[in-house]
Amino acid sequence: MKYLCQVWFESSMLDGMSKEAKQRLDEEALAYNVQLVASGHMIVAEALQSPSAAATVRVRGDDLSVTDGPYAETKEQLGGFILINASDLNEAIRVAARIPLAKLGSVEVRPIHDCGIR
Repeated sequence: MKYLCQVWFESSMLDGMSKEAKQRLDEEALAYNVQLVASGHMIVAEALQSPSAAATVRVRGDDLSVTDGPYAETKEQLGGFILINASDLNEAIRVAARIPLAKLGSVEVRPIHDCGIR
């Protein structure tokens, strides 16, 4: 079964880290991705650019609205995701718990609904 691990954190936490601490975090994340590939869990992983580079699109009837950045009432922002294979939710949670950024923010684990489209 597939699970999406959404990595959420406050960007201000990263802004406050030293260059060396950021580098260690990046190295930990890349090493963990290699482990996920080797274990067969990894499907894909991507880091997202800053929310300031985003746009939010809404369509209501025939009206299109585009606003800069995310429209959220939270300090945590989606920073990236890892799509994994896991036998069940418990295994997916164990995988997510080892994502290095889970120590700074949170990881939402959500099962993927198979729409049958390939």
